[in-house]
Amino acid sequence: MKRILWVMLCSMGLLFGADATIDIIKSTNRTPKIEVGYIAGGDSVLAKRIYKVLLGDLNVSGHFEPIDGNVYSKNTIDFSAYQSKKIDLVGIVQVVKENKILKASLLVYDNNASTLQINKTYQITDSALYPFIAHKMAVEINAYIKAPTIEWMNRYVVFSQYTSSGLADIVLSDYTLTYRQPIITGGLNIFPKWADSTQKEIYYTKYLTRPTIVRHNIYTGKSEHIVDSDGMAAVSDISKDGKKLLITLAPKHQSDIYLFDVSSKTFSQLTKYSGIDVSGYFIDKERSMVFVSDRSGYANIYAKKLDLEAPAEQVVYHGRNNNSISAHGDYVAYSSRESDNEFGANTFNIYLISMRTDYIRRLTAIGNNQMPRFSKDGGSVMFLKHTSGQTALGVIRLDHNKSYLFPLSKANIQSFDW
Repeated sequence: MKRILWVMLCSMGLLFGADATIDIIKSTNRTPKIEVGYIAGGDSVLAKRIYKVLLGDLNVSGHFEPIDGNVYSKNTIDFSAYQSKKIDLVGIVQVVKENKILKASLLVYDNNASTLQINKTYQITDSALYPFIAHKMAVEINAYIKAPTIEWMNRYVVFSQYTSSGLADIVLSDYTLTYRQPIITGGLNIFPKWADSTQKEIYYTKYLTRPTIVRHNIYTGKSEHIVDSDGMAAVSDISKDGKKLLITLAPKHQSDIYLFDVSSKTFSQLTKYSGIDVSGYFIDKERSMVFVSDRSGYANIYAKKLDLEAPAEQVVYHGRNNNSISAHGDYVAYSSRESDNEFGANTFNIYLISMRTDYIRRLTAIGNNQMPRFSKDGGSVMFLKHTSGQTALGVIRLDHNKSYLFPLSKANIQSFDW
């Protein structure tokens, strides 16, 4: 795993700097058109795979109108031809092997400036990681037009996938699920959570004699047991500096939320309720939390200060089962059951609310949508969409009112983080 997971993309080349395309976008307030294709020579199979993912990335970004250019015979273009079609940019992907080393090149031409603007090469030491080459290319093109960041595309997704009854592996992937690599196998391994923003370590729950929270370094394979519990044990949220955790534990068979200090390895109990309190998430500059509780007689969303004696206040007043949440800044995303079908599938939709105002927005429309998770920049929400026989990862682009699904056939994802 250490060989596979090290950063394998070494960048070379220059990013040049004319702003003709940017000026046109600003003056006309339109989404730039970009045609993307690949060169047939060299390792054309890998080049085709990269360009296909890149085309999807640019679409998901919401900042481009991508056009499939398919295959090119050369890496030069006729600017006037593209100008007549009002295509602003052309991106060309090529993969070659030099001294047994694969190198992927990205050329981006600005047709409005009639110049080559991006000329960058990425070294590929493991061809299985080609989706991340495409994601890096998309981030590069996006930065050129000075659009809001899409750096989240470069981040790993970690998820727990059931393999058979009572067994689940921890898997590393990209956001499209094109790249997938099991990193923890054997037994029941669930509730993975990134330990900090560097994505070097995860917390997860492993069922040993009792549910046990484990900290695991994905590069070295080193693991450390943090705490176990008779009942539920799971890390739900981590402070921005990685020094404090919100953990759900059930030492006496009733689940409550605890604050764990990583440095001192001490716990502070935050809730003490005779029912169920789970899934705490930091809000209010990490001075408070939102969490799921059955204090209303059903699963609902509450908020309280990080103190055992602080009162808990109900946050959501609709739905009869609001059972999974995520938070970013003053915003909370949660899943709410909207049907009551005793013998069939129920509908769960995801909502977005503000902790400062009465703002509420429904993010999904149909189906079984669960477990919302904000991107690191807060501009997107990822979620699980369950259908018969498969689970899909969904990405909602909040600023663009669009969502995208990436299915994993014949698989059931238990939980994930990104």
